[in-house]
Amino acid sequence: MIDLGNIITKTNIREKIWKYMEENDIACFPRPVYHKIPNFKGAKQAGAKVCSLEEFQKARVIKVSPDKPQEEVRFLALEAHKTLLVPTPRLRFGLFNKITPPAGCNKKVLHICATSEGVKQHSTPVSLDTKLKVDLVVIGSVAVSRAGHRIGKGEGYADLEYAIMSTIGAVNKDVIVVTTVHDCQVFDRLPQQVFGDHDVTVDVIVTPTQIIQCEPRLSKPTAVNWALLSIEKLNEIPVLKALRWKEQEDGKDVTLKHAEND
Repeated sequence: MIDLGNIITKTNIREKIWKYMEENDIACFPRPVYHKIPNFKGAKQAGAKVCSLEEFQKARVIKVSPDKPQEEVRFLALEAHKTLLVPTPRLRFGLFNKITPPAGCNKKVLHICATSEGVKQHSTPVSLDTKLKVDLVVIGSVAVSRAGHRIGKGEGYADLEYAIMSTIGAVNKDVIVVTTVHDCQVFDRLPQQVFGDHDVTVDVIVTPTQIIQCEPRLSKPTAVNWALLSIEKLNEIPVLKALRWKEQEDGKDVTLKHAEND
């Protein structure tokens, strides 16, 4: 168990976990895991446990993060003939890519489709206007608490992806969020003061050895919080620009973090 001591910032918690995973040889390729969603020994076993969840079995459309430790979940979703959505890197070219394996392909090809390279080769972008209902969300984490608080790698894309999905109606309050992590990344509690309304929480934690149900379920973002976003971030992510324009047309407050001249 990693002792966080008096650490009360997300940055320091991340650094502590990355260092522990590297020094104890828990980390797997790609290494070093600093500034990444860390891949870990047992990630494949954790991914297989996700398949035992009733929510996975019932889901038709699954959104899975593109990180290495969730590769097994992506493969198993494809093998089960589910619609697999993977966020585009840094949301630069839209919100999702839909993975479409070649017709009649074997398991070897499905494994390739589940990799980052396969996502590039066998996917098509899904536009913001596409009417989607996501049944299950699977994301990576750097740290999670048994209550369901989550710390990512620090760039905020998982939080933003969820907020966008919620804004466009792709997810609702009944959709659960699952994370797969190593046991050392799970804490009895994380300092609550470092979390805000924009942070995505998790409902189920799956490790190589256990499945943890986070109860009661914590609230999640129900819309994009424009006041947290700068004009620079908006310019980096075209899908955000498009969504903001739609929200503005609907008469919603889309004031950004800094003063604007539009």
